[in-house]
Amino acid sequence: MTDQAVTTERRQEVRLVIAGLSAIGVGFGFARYGYGLYLPELRREFGLSTAQLGLISSLSYVGYLAAVVLVGTLISRLGPRLMILSAGASAAGGMTLVAVTDSVAVMAVGIVLAGTSAGWVWAPYSEATPSMLSPRRAERALAIIASGTAYGTAVAGGLALATPSDDWRLAWAAFTVIAVAVTVVNAVVLPKGATGTGGPSMSGATFARLRRRTAIPLCIAAMSYGAVGSVYWTFAVDLIGSGSAPASGAAFWTLLGIAGTAGAAAPVLFRSLGLRGSHLALFGLLAAGIAMLAVAPGQGAVVVVSAIVFGPTFMATASLLAVWSFHTFERDHAAGFSMVVFFLGLGGIAGPTVVGAAAGLVGLRDAFAATAVVALVTIACRPGRSVGAYDPGMTRGSEVASVD
Repeated sequence: MTDQAVTTERRQEVRLVIAGLSAIGVGFGFARYGYGLYLPELRREFGLSTAQLGLISSLSYVGYLAAVVLVGTLISRLGPRLMILSAGASAAGGMTLVAVTDSVAVMAVGIVLAGTSAGWVWAPYSEATPSMLSPRRAERALAIIASGTAYGTAVAGGLALATPSDDWRLAWAAFTVIAVAVTVVNAVVLPKGATGTGGPSMSGATFARLRRRTAIPLCIAAMSYGAVGSVYWTFAVDLIGSGSAPASGAAFWTLLGIAGTAGAAAPVLFRSLGLRGSHLALFGLLAAGIAMLAVAPGQGAVVVVSAIVFGPTFMATASLLAVWSFHTFERDHAAGFSMVVFFLGLGGIAGPTVVGAAAGLVGLRDAFAATAVVALVTIACRPGRSVGAYDPGMTRGSEVASVD
């Protein structure tokens, strides 16, 4: 390859990384997780109960899961570019509805529509990147793009810090403006007319793989991860505000995102402990991060430690599930991981609804404590010895997955 060709590809890589990092940040950090950041404000503005707030959150996960399934069906025919632009459009449209409406129903529709953005953007970048870059650069680009969730969460927290809680609609309007700008950038960077290579699909053959015993603990772990993660992202800020000495939800959110960037070091953990050891450590840390808020949600130091523990652990656990899936479905990686994501989505749907309802009976702190127990029990659903080793060459799946 000539020096000019190398320079051209390097520029292409930089452009793609900027576009992808921003798109993932908007889809997950703003459109999907922004609801949890502003839960106290939405509760006050619309007079909603914890159970109702949990139901809306679960509906947003339904939208996310529906988008994931549709992408698996459409990407091979329509290509990744249209899917990614659809993600930007749904994020901007949904967040606009939230910013301008006084209706609970319209707000809920906005949250669900915005939540689909994460589903639209998740898989297409794993298709677009290899088609635009050489394998080595594609691997590196995907690793950086995947960290967009953490950066988007940090930026959302920063915007919340800069915006008074009474003017929360202004922050959502800013989210929308950024989403539109990011969509324009992606429209310029991504090539037109490209088609997919036959991305993840949700077929009957995929689900038939549940007959493999090694897939059962993987799918249970994925469902648990989806449930406990959705509970934390939905209710953590609300729980912090209920403590006797409330911490700043916006500062907590910013720290959560910044700490989450350390999740990119997951391969180092996998090499050190293997998948079995990493599974034990990560689900144990997820349980610890959740339990801290249940025990002392009003203690600033505890809240800080919870964010520092949960942020990178959540990101790294997504990588764990992807690598575990890679080992489990050796003959059909994409379809196998699609099934894992499906079960993750089921957990995300169930978690907020169940915890929201339970909070009305026993209180949100006790419901969080029960969620921590769920994460702890999941340690028993560990990878089998046959898939417990980590091959550092199998990184692409983990990098793609860590956006979730």
